[in-house]
Amino acid sequence: MDRLGRPCVHLTVLSVVYALFVVEVTCGGLGVAELSLNGVWALRNSNGSLSLSAGVPGCVHTGLQLHGVIEDPYYRFNDLAYRWISLDNWTYTVSFPFKRAVLVFEGVDTVSTISLNGVIIGKTDNMFRRYDFEVAGLLKDVNILEVWLMSAVTYASEKRQAHTAYSVPPECPPVVQKGECHINFIRKAQCSFSWDWGPSFPTLGIWKDVRLESFDTLRLLSFVPSPKYDTVLSGWTVEVELFFDVAVASKGIVLLSVPQLQSAAKFQLSLMPGQSNASFVLHISQNVTVDLWWPFGHGQQPLIKLLIDISIEGGETFHIAFRTVELVQEPILESPGRSFYFRINGQPIFLKGSNWIPAHAFQDQVTADRLTQLLVSAQMAHMNVLRVWGGGIYEQDLFYSLCDQLGIMVWQDFMFACALYPIEQDFIQSVREEVTQQVRRLKSHPSVVIWSGNNENEAAIADNWFSIPHEQRQHYVNDYVHLYVENIRQIVQQEDSTRPFLVSSPTNAVESEKEGWVAHNPYDPHYGDVHFYSYVTDCWDWRKFPRTRFASEYGFQSWPSFSTLRKVTVPADWDFGSNFSSHRQHHNLGNIQMLLQALLHYILPNNTDPVQRYRDNIYITQVMQAQCVKTQTEFYRRSRSDIVEGKGHTMGALYWQLNDIWQAPSWSSIEFGGKWKMLHYWAVRFFSPLITVGVEDNGDFLLYAVSDLNVDCILKVKLYRWNSFTPQCSLESDWTKVKGGGVTQMFQCPVSKLLTDCRKCTRHTCVVIFDVSGQGDVVRSPTNYLFLSSPQDAEGLQKPKITQILRNEKSCLQKYSTLSD
Repeated sequence: MDRLGRPCVHLTVLSVVYALFVVEVTCGGLGVAELSLNGVWALRNSNGSLSLSAGVPGCVHTGLQLHGVIEDPYYRFNDLAYRWISLDNWTYTVSFPFKRAVLVFEGVDTVSTISLNGVIIGKTDNMFRRYDFEVAGLLKDVNILEVWLMSAVTYASEKRQAHTAYSVPPECPPVVQKGECHINFIRKAQCSFSWDWGPSFPTLGIWKDVRLESFDTLRLLSFVPSPKYDTVLSGWTVEVELFFDVAVASKGIVLLSVPQLQSAAKFQLSLMPGQSNASFVLHISQNVTVDLWWPFGHGQQPLIKLLIDISIEGGETFHIAFRTVELVQEPILESPGRSFYFRINGQPIFLKGSNWIPAHAFQDQVTADRLTQLLVSAQMAHMNVLRVWGGGIYEQDLFYSLCDQLGIMVWQDFMFACALYPIEQDFIQSVREEVTQQVRRLKSHPSVVIWSGNNENEAAIADNWFSIPHEQRQHYVNDYVHLYVENIRQIVQQEDSTRPFLVSSPTNAVESEKEGWVAHNPYDPHYGDVHFYSYVTDCWDWRKFPRTRFASEYGFQSWPSFSTLRKVTVPADWDFGSNFSSHRQHHNLGNIQMLLQALLHYILPNNTDPVQRYRDNIYITQVMQAQCVKTQTEFYRRSRSDIVEGKGHTMGALYWQLNDIWQAPSWSSIEFGGKWKMLHYWAVRFFSPLITVGVEDNGDFLLYAVSDLNVDCILKVKLYRWNSFTPQCSLESDWTKVKGGGVTQMFQCPVSKLLTDCRKCTRHTCVVIFDVSGQGDVVRSPTNYLFLSSPQDAEGLQKPKITQILRNEKSCLQKYSTLSD
């Protein structure tokens, strides 16, 4: 990933209302006998020198580690030492008793040939697809199932070599990432070949469930309930799509009912042999009140039972949740361009959150507890959205169910990132099946509010990341349009009319479409969403940030804590100049950039004890990161109501990134293992429903209240000397109405006058502290501050004497244990 007008008189609103609800299966499959093939399989490499047992779901790396063949792959330099695993080919084998059925592989990683009783039944080449194989005629009393896995690295290289017509960049990742090449030629997690925050572990394995499904008449492949709000009838409907694999022509009855909403309907069902589907619409009674699903911080997340009864096979019970979503892009008075914001249930919502990457390089290690801890941590920081980034994976079902329950909206990328891609027919066909399966799997979740075709690929073409000659540019634009518009977008709009679709991120959205889907400048702050990174400018200067409509990526690196690093290091590694520190830093010049940014405002650690200096350096990177992201996020939140030089009306702030994939420097606010960095503690404050933001502008001290709530507030401002807990001066404002969903200026005063009135303070001796609160402190913002000079110039600072008390309280997971039930 690279980190790098007059108003219209006639307002044409380019917004569409979408509605959705979630389903959650609470009983077994419909009339299908299932034999799970999860469990212990035999595993061997290509020459048979290694033969052992391995778990399914799982991958080769974790199987080898379980048997002690390898150590912790995350330890020190093991990502390089164990490269041989990904360059070999591997075979999984299992035996099972006779059943008449279809073999179902929910996920194979990635390129495989599958045989049953010595007969090849199929091949796989897409990590993100489910594969079904007819096997009835091949079954015996005892059956041998083999999955031969080809090295993903070798496969990608061979595909690249076979693509002789023209190059499809990038060829390889930057050298600093220590990764493998040609990831864009294989439908596999793009970050598994390395990224600027992650290791190169091109895994092989059976990473999702395997089972045998037997049936005589038919089996239900999938069900997709979708509520829609009918603006003509001013009422809700629930469309239920049922997809079947039919052995014998069948007729029956489908009963749909939502008892809580006093709504039910009966339908005739007629199915022909083969792949068959049927769609039914249930009208929700207008005599009842429908409780809506809201993002966290704006209301509740009610789940309502939907019953589907199919007379041929039996019934199912699901939970549904109703909500509408709009992506509004409309002209703005006094500004060129268009707005870009989300309305949920008719209410504009400022999106507060972060970006999500895979929680582990080996997905079988991602437990329910790990997911729950990370998502609850996001909610505890008042986040209402996470963007599932396009270089990882479509997350497991539990992730989306937890987001439904927690009120965390999901911006869902399709899995394409920072690259161009081939458009051969077999590649396109595999992608089409991938997209169809994933949309049908996820569209019932109310948390998913938008689809996005890719991460930064429009920008890659527009900014010519790969140095494509001008005369060849249109060829790559055509490929881009063919993949993302003529295929992915077409499928999404066909499969899901309940939520918006963007072709890329960042993008100018409707303006990009006008320019042939690749805008001249996809980072134009007058349109769409923006990714912004700058490591050389002073991150404390809010004037350096773009006043964009929506900030979907921004951030700064830091190192994880010493307690996290010491689990995968030895004392020789505990130095910023060590080989380990260089090896784990996958962002070019990242270590020096962190220290140079810190040097602008802090005195760098100079302890004579090298280990303590190492720990101090880690600490100062986290302080720097937290202050930088705080400043930028507060700027975006207070830009919600602003139009300055035609820019503003910012309606989203998603910093990069929430979580880590291993123990290394990154942009995350939560370390691998779940420990919060300083940034995450600060996110609890700067994402709070009510905050105060103080800035200095042209010599004036300005204070703003930014609120999600309607509240009457009073502002309190205090000046403290650096060496005293007693305020030197204080003041209070009159009561002021602060409007929810807006920004209210509470105070303005020249800094010189503020210091003159408080004679005991200068820029170097004092810091300004402030907050706002409602009647009786029922509503109160977190205390905030403004430095009048850099801390390195502060006068009177003293070393603190802090006593630490540990209490044995319930853990986050214990408190929220019911979420994963």
